[in-house]
Amino acid sequence: MKKILGKIFSRYFMFVFLLLVQIFFFCFSIWKLGNRYYLVYAGILILDIILIVYITNQNDNPSYKLAWIIAIDILPLFGGLAYVFVQTQIGKIIFTKRQNSSIDYSKNFLLQNQDIISELEIQSPSTANLAKYINKYGPFPIYKRTCVRYFSVGELQFEALVQELKKAESFIFMEFFIISEGYMFDTISEILIDKAKHGVEIRFMYDGIGTQLNMPSKAFDKLKENGVKCRIFNRFTPFLSSIQNNRDHRKIVVIDGHTAFTGGTNLADEYINRIERFGHWKDTAIMLRGDAVWNYTVMFLQLWALYEPKISDYETFIPKYRTICDFESDGFVQPYSDSPLDKENVGKMVYLDIINNAKKYVYITTPYLILDNEMLTALQLAAKKGIDVRIITPHIPDKWYVYMIAWTYYPLLIEAGVKIFEYTPGFIHAKSFVSDDARAVIGTINLDYRSLYLHYECACLLYQSSVVADIKDDFLETQALSQQISIDDCKKLPLRKKIAGWLLNIFAPML
Repeated sequence: MKKILGKIFSRYFMFVFLLLVQIFFFCFSIWKLGNRYYLVYAGILILDIILIVYITNQNDNPSYKLAWIIAIDILPLFGGLAYVFVQTQIGKIIFTKRQNSSIDYSKNFLLQNQDIISELEIQSPSTANLAKYINKYGPFPIYKRTCVRYFSVGELQFEALVQELKKAESFIFMEFFIISEGYMFDTISEILIDKAKHGVEIRFMYDGIGTQLNMPSKAFDKLKENGVKCRIFNRFTPFLSSIQNNRDHRKIVVIDGHTAFTGGTNLADEYINRIERFGHWKDTAIMLRGDAVWNYTVMFLQLWALYEPKISDYETFIPKYRTICDFESDGFVQPYSDSPLDKENVGKMVYLDIINNAKKYVYITTPYLILDNEMLTALQLAAKKGIDVRIITPHIPDKWYVYMIAWTYYPLLIEAGVKIFEYTPGFIHAKSFVSDDARAVIGTINLDYRSLYLHYECACLLYQSSVVADIKDDFLETQALSQQISIDDCKKLPLRKKIAGWLLNIFAPML
């Protein structure tokens, strides 16, 4: 009974309850007006027709447009007004303007070394073109003079992270989507407090839904009291707002400007298998040392600056090593970020480029497989051309409805020649692409609409880096622990699950 009451009176439950009350009041008011005043009803229907024409002609994802058109058709009194509400909020417009101003200012500190691009053009024109795209629309340059280390599980990354944090002398930036109380958080907190006492500047940013709703604020009080600057990104409030959709899903740690971590791992004990939630938790990450770390420093400051009264002093965080030593080069390294508010889907375009330019194989791991038409077509075409396309997804999902939708894509992919595997020991949270023993991407970007269109994300493009082989080897080892899904398995799926997947897939862009 205590647990039940605790959940009922939790901050998460109360916030959701208040949102539902507002949605109910909004729908009830429109319904009453529409039924009592025929001119209102007629006006709403005319608005729906105009919106359907407008949505059809927008340069948006076809699945996203279709979901809204179906919503307007099924719920004519509410669908169109809901679309107008989502698209015209002042809060989102102001937020977007602040973000664009921050990014525009940061471009002054993101200058591409043209000698590196020229060298890359000689080695791989297609990769050079991709690097130029990321540099223009990210906007993040590509580097050499950077060492990369790959972690095949969260436990290994955590061990290295602890060691590197203890070496910090100047500053530490940390940014996570999910933070939970436990061994991992306690260990990191002790290090941060100790470093803050010794004069290290520490900035700690976390998401307003991923962390704020599930983590008691008192857990951060001790950090604040000891000099750690903590900040909630896009604070969740119980008021209807489409900006609540745009979460900070990134995982970034920057230490003294010369060392950075990124990948799928959050600050919660399941990510390092200290506790079990969905079987064995398989995650991946990388550590960078050298010039490319600067991109992550700027990424962090771009979002941190949204809540600052003045522009961040970027020069303060330029690493001192640039003037005293060189780092060994390990191929070409290009960290990049993707914003949901700039109309440029950088994360998706990088994935598509890797698929479309593959010559021999593309190996993919993702916890969520909800594909739009472009991604589905690219994977099918690659397989039909004879490219070895393999995808590993979880066997034990964390979200049942996402799992149901993923199974609607399995037969479409398998029939085209794509090999689908499910990670039998549990949940695979890793987000990775590796292709042709040459290119790889490690980061936070899932193959679903939220990651590709709605969230702030980050990743790192690697070309001719030594860890590309490590990523491939880890994929094959993970595949050996996974079960391959056949077309017969798809046919044997219970009808109720097939129907559930089909229905959920209609509104997948909104989930």
